[in-house]
Formats: sequence, C-alpha cells, structure tokens
Amino acid sequence: MSTPAVSPRRRRDIVDALRRGTVPQRGLDVMAVGLDRFATALDDELEAVSQGSAHFKALRGEYGSGKTFFSRWLTESAKKKGFATVEIQVSETEAPLHKLEKVYRRIVEDLETPTTTKGAFRDIIDGWFYLLDKSVASSDNKSPEAADEQIDELLEQRLAKVSQSAPMFAQALRGYRRLTQEGNRADAEGILAWLGGQPQVAAQAKREAGVRGDLDAVGALSFLQGLLTVLRDSDYSGLVLVLDEVETLQRVRSDVREKALNGLRQLMDEIDAGRFPGLYLLVTGTPAFFDGQQGVQRLAPLAQRLQTDFGDPRWDNPRAVQIRLQGFTGDALVELGVRVRDIYATGAENPDRINSLVDDAYVQILAEAVSGELGGKTGVAPRLFLKKLIADVLDRVDQFPDFDPRQHYQLTIASSEMDVAEAAARSLGDRRLEDDIDDIDDIDLDLDATI
Repeated sequence: MSTPAVSPRRRRDIVDALRRGTVPQRGLDVMAVGLDRFATALDDELEAVSQGSAHFKALRGEYGSGKTFFSRWLTESAKKKGFATVEIQVSETEAPLHKLEKVYRRIVEDLETPTTTKGAFRDIIDGWFYLLDKSVASSDNKSPEAADEQIDELLEQRLAKVSQSAPMFAQALRGYRRLTQEGNRADAEGILAWLGGQPQVAAQAKREAGVRGDLDAVGALSFLQGLLTVLRDSDYSGLVLVLDEVETLQRVRSDVREKALNGLRQLMDEIDAGRFPGLYLLVTGTPAFFDGQQGVQRLAPLAQRLQTDFGDPRWDNPRAVQIRLQGFTGDALVELGVRVRDIYATGAENPDRINSLVDDAYVQILAEAVSGELGGKTGVAPRLFLKKLIADVLDRVDQFPDFDPRQHYQLTIASSEMDVAEAAARSLGDRRLEDDIDDIDDIDLDLDATI
C-alpha cells in the first residue's frame, strides 16, 4: 500500500514526535493502520452529530494498544469536518469526573478548532459576536442603539433554552460584549474567565456583568449547553470531547469512584435525552475498567448502558456503544513501519540510502526484534518500535554514509525507556515459563506510572 503524501510541516511533526516516543498531534491519517474498519461508522456518527444529534462512544483497549492514537486520529478527522475538539486526561486532581465543573474548565482551556490550537475559547466567543453583529448589520435598521437592541434580542433567542437552566451564561455573554465595547478590558477578561469556569474571578468584574457566584457541577452542564449553542451558531459542526484513561477511576477512594461513575452515567443520560445537540463524547479505558468490579460494573445502570457482547473479533460491530482495539499484529506493525520510513524519506538528506538500507525486509527484522524483546506482545510494541526505527536507524542512515543497520546496529531496550505496559510485557516474556504466567493482565502493573 502506498503512503499518502504529507507536507514538510506534517512530516516534521510526525517524525519529531515518534523520535521522542510520543503520539503526533497531527498527520495521524497517514499512520492509521488497522483503523479502516471503524472509519465508516465514525463518519456516519459525526455526520449525525453535525446535523444536531449527540453521540456517546466507549473505546476499550489494553495498555499500549493505541487508545491515545485512536483518539487523536478521531479528533483530527473531526477537525477536517469542521468540529471543535478537546482531549482530556481524566485524573483525580486535574479532571475528576465527580467534579464536572473542573471537567468543563478543562474543556474550555484545551479547546481546539480546525484553525486554532489549545485556547480557542476566546476566538470562538469573539467570532460568535462578530456573526451576530454581521447579522444585525445586514438588516435595514442601521441605528447603533437599535442595532444593540437587536443583538441582545438575537442573543436571547439563540440562548433561550440555555437561559432556562443557566441564565447566567447569557447574562455573562451580554456583559462581556458590553464591557468590550466600553473598552473595559480588565473586567471583560474576568467575565470571559468566569464563562470558562475559572474560580476566583474578581467581584468587580462580576458586578459589572451582573453575574454572581462560581460555577458548580450543575451549572457546568448548562454552561456546556451554552458552549455547544455558540459553536453551532458559529458554523462549527459541533464538539468532539475525548475523556481519556477513565481507568484511573479504579484507584481513587471508593466514594469518589462512585461519584465519578455516576457523573459519567449522568453525561450519557443527558446525551440520550437530547440535552447536548452537537456533542460527540468518546471515553477510553482498559478492559479491566469496563468489565471489573472496581470500574463500570460497580454502577449497574452505567454497566447496562455500556454492555456490548464481544466474541470473534472479525464480527466486532463498529457501530456499537462500546468498541475495542485489538492491538497491532505483526503484519500491521511492519506496514506501519514502512509508512513511517516512507514519510521520513520524503524529507531526508539521503532518501536513496534510506530506501536501500532500510528496505521492507529490514523493517520486518526490526519489528520482530522489538516484539521479541517485549515477550512477543506485538500489540504493545509500536511506540518503542517507531522510536528505535527513527532515532537509532533512520537518523543514522541519513547522516552517516558508512552506517549500515544490518552490520552496525544491535537492538537494545533499557528498562528506563519503557512504559508500564512495555515493562509488563517484557516481564511476562521473562517469567512465562518460570511462574506459569499466561497473560499480561497477570503482571502487577504500577498504575501510578506514566503511560
């Protein structure tokens, strides 16, 4: 299969990220090996959301199976369809699901659009007011006072439903617009921060805008409604929200865990009830989280909503509420390596040497070697494999005329460069016969490690 062409910038972003052992922020479509089976269903779901519906999806996969890659592949595809996107790593301190006001705050802080990276909230709000002004300016009534009245009326019309449950959202928008027009930037900034769920906004700013208090969990859901309304009125297709690594809920206090699981159930119920038109919510977690008693199964209503029967992987339903990643096979790992090599070669100083010395056969040799070092667990090998391919092989072939990887390179993987899943896979390979360990789930993972 031929590798799609990429721009120099995308090529640099991909190569630099893989060299560091991280998932690239963009350009993932050219690396999406094995995800074609999900593409049609996801496209259909995103299209329905862009037409005003809402959708919930759960993605399950072992550590190292590519959940983060899948999430970024989805958000990148969504941006091409006009969606705003945000990825949030669920954690007890930064984004706890039992405190939805903090989740909303993170949504605003990390919001991206097709043209703006993190921090797009201000651009979205200002752009929305620009469209309101433009709509009023196109009418026959050109009086400034009448125009202001029309804008306020139009704002109320478009936020009518939200105003019933969160009148402060509309009030804050009016206040932000007025303060901006008056040149009161300090208080306008404060109100924009308040709209984003930030605590400790100056009382003066809130008085000027006619709002009070701080955002709580109940208000956060209403403010999310308001954000979705603004996005739709600004000609965005909607919002794709990824809640990544929800399995972290398994290691918090039981009372906190139950509140967080109930928060997730509440989000699902609100989506089913049609309260969030324009929202596509994806949550990712491990099989242990979805199937274990310390996860979803702890809350029966949530377990019922997420129940999906998995049998033969060939018949997995990509339209189901819960889908699973199988991890990389040996052939898929080689195909990925070939694609990355081709991308690298497009900007290399010596592309002919790259293609000659790092041919498909050598890519397969390296893929098998890395998988072998990880106990044969090909599914958790991609990150290290691509890091080694670029940093240890391709960079050297490109820079040193006398370097031949078949003669001068021997694979070594230090414990310090492995994540928790890779270390567990290697441990499984080392101990399989000695301790009768048959699966990576039997290894005691240090879940506090960065993965």
